[in-house]
Amino acid sequence: MSYRNPLLARLAAGEASIGSWVSTPDPVIAEIIASCGFDHVIADLQHGSLELGNLVPVLAAIAGAGSTPIVRVPWNDPVVIGKALDLGALGVVVPMVETGGEAVAAVAACRYPPSGTRSIGPLRPNLIMRSAEPADWEQVACIVMVETAKGLANVDAIAATPGIAGVYVGPGDLAVSLGLSPYRDQRSVDDEKAHATAVESIRLACAAHGIAAGIYVGEGEAARRYLDAGFRIVTASIDYSLIEAGSQRDLAAARGMT
Repeated sequence: MSYRNPLLARLAAGEASIGSWVSTPDPVIAEIIASCGFDHVIADLQHGSLELGNLVPVLAAIAGAGSTPIVRVPWNDPVVIGKALDLGALGVVVPMVETGGEAVAAVAACRYPPSGTRSIGPLRPNLIMRSAEPADWEQVACIVMVETAKGLANVDAIAATPGIAGVYVGPGDLAVSLGLSPYRDQRSVDDEKAHATAVESIRLACAAHGIAAGIYVGEGEAARRYLDAGFRIVTASIDYSLIEAGSQRDLAAARGMT
């Protein structure tokens, strides 16, 4: 094997991977963010304005700026997972995984036969990895999201799935599924405690099975707290939030409102 996925290498070494998040199809925005030094950048096909048709330049920009390109696919769909990998993603984040069987299916979509179901057609991996070996093309991180009450109930079976690199918490969807507000400032003290307990139970399941726990945060100080708590795949910023917050700050300053 001549290639090693940088994200998998960091996780195997017990290190954390601090990432950012891009939701727009503009490769310049992705390049600027990746060039800041993030270990990985996740391109969002689920809720962002990105589509498969404009994914390649975004992934190329992320990789070219020295970060590991990851894609959150819209669903646990082997066709979309395979396509994202063929276009150059070095890992996928699969949303709404609720059972061990669904986790097995996600892993299979990332692997070639006989261990998986992925079709051979590596459009960009053989360029990125500089290898013609399918074993190298399979150097992709399969990260599944636990973000529902059902997924939480089955988190031990999900985390035990062979081939899973990590379980990534979707805190907003998890809150809604538990009957809580997705917004922290709108939760009661008891609701916030219930949410924190659920998130911690996911981290503990990952620790028990020797895989990385991840979480969508979007703000640096909170990301640091989760890293200190043992999470190892953490999203520390989000493109549209950065643009909005920076624009609001500068507009307020220009109007003399600060």
